[in-house]
Amino acid sequence: MIVDYQWARNALRNTGLRMLVVALLSAPGAVNAADNRSATSFVKTSGTQFTLDDRPFFVTGVNNHYLTYASKKEVLGVLDDATAAGANVIRTYLQPVIGSLDGSIPTIWNWRLEADASDLGTKGAYVLYWDPRENKMAVNDGANGVQKIDFLIAEAGKRNLRLIVAFLDFWAYTGGAQQMRSWYGSEDKSGFFFSDPRTKRDYKTWISYAVQRVNPLTGIAYRDDPTIMAWELMNEGNAEPEALRLAWTAEMSAYVKSLDPNHLVSSGHANVSEKLSDLTIPTLDFGTWHGYPLYYKLTVRQFDDLIPEFCRLAVRHGKPVLLEEFGYARSNKKSVEAYAMWLDTLTRDRNCAGWVVWRLVSRQDSGRYPVDDYDQFDVHNDGGELWNVVKAATQKATERQRQP
Repeated sequence: MIVDYQWARNALRNTGLRMLVVALLSAPGAVNAADNRSATSFVKTSGTQFTLDDRPFFVTGVNNHYLTYASKKEVLGVLDDATAAGANVIRTYLQPVIGSLDGSIPTIWNWRLEADASDLGTKGAYVLYWDPRENKMAVNDGANGVQKIDFLIAEAGKRNLRLIVAFLDFWAYTGGAQQMRSWYGSEDKSGFFFSDPRTKRDYKTWISYAVQRVNPLTGIAYRDDPTIMAWELMNEGNAEPEALRLAWTAEMSAYVKSLDPNHLVSSGHANVSEKLSDLTIPTLDFGTWHGYPLYYKLTVRQFDDLIPEFCRLAVRHGKPVLLEEFGYARSNKKSVEAYAMWLDTLTRDRNCAGWVVWRLVSRQDSGRYPVDDYDQFDVHNDGGELWNVVKAATQKATERQRQP
């Protein structure tokens, strides 16, 4: 049955969310949206929707930030919990990035931090570094480097999970673009990386390496592996001014497409203030936006109103639009109801292409979930109310895909 969208929104507002939350919490276990689909087909787009084998592919995803440096046990925990939630996509970044191993080029973040993986304890892992002997960027293809990415892709493929992979993070939490500009002595956090010929060369070298790498665990080059749903240029690449960001995005997305015509490409930008201005770039296949209501000084309902606004932009540009990061601290009153409202709105609006919740965190090697007292966005496979709301929402989205 196709539900009238405006009527549903009014009903939500008039009767409150209590009945909705109860229904979601009591829904049967979610069926993985990846069921009954070809593991050898690439995700594509058709108008405002993603498709797989010419059928709708509505993204019900989760973010995880530590998959490319965590232990194998921790990686498998996230993948298995994502499957248990009924997710069909996991989004992550390629990291960490450091200075030089001999310390002559400083690492600008605490690479030696003794902490859980979720709390940025990388335990000596890194993928990019500065080689002082060659005086240039180098790639660590060892067991504590790119081989961790190999493992992630191989194991995700076994579980019929798709990956959205950002080539780099803008932020300095594990190095990212900030570490790369620091190789050249720059303190400019918003412009240098996106304009200096040296950092642009390094970034292209990394793209070329990544898309052409042959995974020794699968025998498949990354660019030929359908487990990867999409490449993102960067997580929240906040280049300034805006003209620089758009020029860099156009150049780099075209470069990715020239090396890898199989995969979708997006910017990975938060895009809220800019209202998806980068979707005019022809070599971007879909739009992304990141929503944290309190950061933008929005109420829960105001953020709910923003969802259809962004999905209408998908219609304007003829491309899918994905809410690929969002969260609401569990200490806020009725936080579970907020997630229920937003996931319901995303599922009912036929112009929306899906969601990726920030963030799914599984048990660490210590055997415990990490303490999340700061952002309070973590979702755990603990049978709690938020877990059940997310799990039930994936079930409803899967049912929507089966409707004509």
